[in-house]
Amino acid sequence: MIDTGNYIAAKAAVMAKPDVVAAYPITPQTTVVEGIANYLEKGEFTGEYICVESEHSAMSACIGASAMGVRTFTATSSHGLLLMHEMLHWAALARLPIVMCNINRVIGPGWNIWADENDSISQRDTGWIQFYCSSNQEIFDTIIQSYKLAENEKVLLPVMINYNAFILSHTSMPVDIPDQREIDEFLPKFKPKWNLDINNPVTFGNIIGPEYYIKVRKAMQDAHKNAKKLIPEIAREWKKKFGRFHGDLLEKYRCDDAEYILLAMGAIAAESKVAVDEMQRKGLKIGLARIRTFRPFPKESILQLSENADLIVIDRNISVGSEGVLFNEVKAALYHKSDARVNGFITGLGGRDVTYKDIESMCRKTVEGKANECEWYGI
Repeated sequence: MIDTGNYIAAKAAVMAKPDVVAAYPITPQTTVVEGIANYLEKGEFTGEYICVESEHSAMSACIGASAMGVRTFTATSSHGLLLMHEMLHWAALARLPIVMCNINRVIGPGWNIWADENDSISQRDTGWIQFYCSSNQEIFDTIIQSYKLAENEKVLLPVMINYNAFILSHTSMPVDIPDQREIDEFLPKFKPKWNLDINNPVTFGNIIGPEYYIKVRKAMQDAHKNAKKLIPEIAREWKKKFGRFHGDLLEKYRCDDAEYILLAMGAIAAESKVAVDEMQRKGLKIGLARIRTFRPFPKESILQLSENADLIVIDRNISVGSEGVLFNEVKAALYHKSDARVNGFITGLGGRDVTYKDIESMCRKTVEGKANECEWYGI
């Protein structure tokens, strides 16, 4: 199948067989829910398709459906994700295994529909698991795997699958689509551990005092630790069944004997493979570690990478008043545990192109000792 990232996401969502899809349009996400509507019209999707009045309502509808014990899906982008913010916290604290695609787009003003990661990065503390994809094939595979992860009783947390606006959302690529029977074998029907049921009543979202609230938060943290173990297991199971592997918490590319390792997410990380190939051809020992999961954060894997290499971090986001967010997280992971040097670059904001030549330039600047600890590239 050759199609855009958004239509591939729609195909994956339908094949996961959600009982409820909540739909609200926003550029550049609109064609995800449009694609699902097309499958509904053709009779290939038989769940409830709810057209709501806002993104806040879309997440509220998913929360209500998930609390009833059924599989749910939605998609959004940028300001739509921000409008959901209150309900993202609710979904995670209620331990609801909702799966959502977020197509990374700039936050305005000024108004801009292109790609950077500030929308999803700003939701990092809500408790959602966050994946960052670098190809349309990875979008399909990750959506299916995310349901298996979210619905595991050791996790029971919502999952956000992120990918860059237009670079992936509206770009067609060939994708291998398994048979529905194979997907059903990998992802059986959701069997909730609990749900709202008048015949078997449970207390849900009630008043909770300080003594117990902290335990709720700790349980969420423990669930993320469990996810760190399960993500690689699910990825290996997918590889065994379908022959594809995109990495687990991160994807290593030509890291053997590397003196520097580049860390990046999303489309920049995919472009970085070309840069790494070029640099290694020219004798520079630079590898790539593509970060797939920003939450839970793969600090143990990054610490291991730093044992024999210095690190270069490229961020398509900015924590205003501080630095690139991935750069900050990497430094925190190494604090008091590694002597590796870390240099960071902020680039690609607002959808500005970042080519393999730009990536090579940033890496060369670091290797030659001309880079600041963290700097803006391209302005």
